[in-house]
Amino acid sequence: MDRNEEIGKYLLECGVKPTAMRILVYRVLEQCKHPISLKQMEDRMVTADRSTIFRTLNLLLKNNLVHTIEDGSGSLKYELCNSHSHDSYDDQHVHFYCEACGQTYCLHHINIPRVELPEDFVVNSANFIIKGICPKCKQKKAIL
Repeated sequence: MDRNEEIGKYLLECGVKPTAMRILVYRVLEQCKHPISLKQMEDRMVTADRSTIFRTLNLLLKNNLVHTIEDGSGSLKYELCNSHSHDSYDDQHVHFYCEACGQTYCLHHINIPRVELPEDFVVNSANFIIKGICPKCKQKKAIL
C-alpha cells in the first residue's frame, strides 16, 4: 500500500471522505517540519486555489486531524494532530516563534501545563507561545 492509500484509509477511519485534494493537503502538512500558514500551503500547492485549500483545512480541523496555532504573526498556522481525539492533550504543546525569521517551531517535548478552571468552564484548546530568536538566526547574528 502506498502512502496516499494509507492516508486515504486513515481519513476514512476518521470520518473524512478521502478525495485527492484532502490527501494532498494532508501530505503537505505531513512533510512540513513546522506549522505552516495558509499562504505557505498555497505556495507549496501552486495548482490548487486558496479557497479549496482553506475549505480542506477547515474540514480537517473540524474532524480533529489538524489544529491551529496563533503565534502572533498575524496568520494562523496549521499542523497535523498527534491524536484524533478532541479530548486529548497530546497536541497541547509549547510553540516557539522566531521574531527574526518568522518561523514557528513545535516543542513537542514541553507540554502546556493543565490549568484548573472554575466549574462549568470547558477547555477547547490552549496556546502557549514563546517568542525570541531561533538557533539558526542566533548563529547568523553571531557571524555578522
